[in-house]
Amino acid sequence: MAITLDSPVDVPGYLERLGYDGVPSLDLATLTRLQQLHMTAVPFENLDIALGEGVALDAGASINKIVAGGRGGWCFEVNGAFAALLEALGFRVSLLGAAVLLDGPSRVIEHVALEVELDQPYLVDVGFGESSIRPLALNRRGRQDGGSADYQFIASPEGTTLALLDESDADAVPVAQYRFKRVAHSLTDFAAVAASMQFNPDKNWHKRPFATRLLDCGPDRVTLTYDRLKVVQDGNTTEQPITINEWSSALLDWFGIRLGAAAEAALRSQIRPAQP
Repeated sequence: MAITLDSPVDVPGYLERLGYDGVPSLDLATLTRLQQLHMTAVPFENLDIALGEGVALDAGASINKIVAGGRGGWCFEVNGAFAALLEALGFRVSLLGAAVLLDGPSRVIEHVALEVELDQPYLVDVGFGESSIRPLALNRRGRQDGGSADYQFIASPEGTTLALLDESDADAVPVAQYRFKRVAHSLTDFAAVAASMQFNPDKNWHKRPFATRLLDCGPDRVTLTYDRLKVVQDGNTTEQPITINEWSSALLDWFGIRLGAAAEAALRSQIRPAQP
């Protein structure tokens, strides 16, 4: 088992939160549908971390936050909770530790993704922001359609790298997203790095609030950063500055998240006024 819980997953409640109808099957179509619904209904967001409240590395708490609280979370929360749901449905799931490469080479494990075994192993990730919105076949080395963009796995002695491909230029250099080894972990294996990322002043997770999610199972997406709202919809991209007074309304309108007065006041101190 990838996830250890004190109590069983509320599968009906979780599926209702995602908007999933019907009886899930243990197949690729169901896995794809669950991933896209999760990325639509459950935002990838860091609000609790930005508030300085800290996030427990506890899948049960993450599930409650998602299902009962109507919230999302960062990778350890949303991928941990999703892994627990998949296991409760009967999928075979492993947690993979990954080094994020968006800012250059790194060997530090700062991300968790999922390996799901069906007829072959697939990489599944609902906690990496703008990323693949469908399972990617881990044993395939060529170009794969990720729903929102094309991806490719590149093998090396250091592990397997997930790379983003330029769909308009076949000769463009792949952009490395993260590198991982196919070694199964437990969620507690990430305790030290999760604590460091939340409270280390050199990390960005607690400095500025953000939230992002798919629209209608993608590839359309909405992203709210500390000073901007970006909406990609029907092939069009709109991006507009967000003032302090507009930020909470955008969070509620686009993500269904309503902050309490104290939390809103705390976040105001971190939201930079939009420039005219």
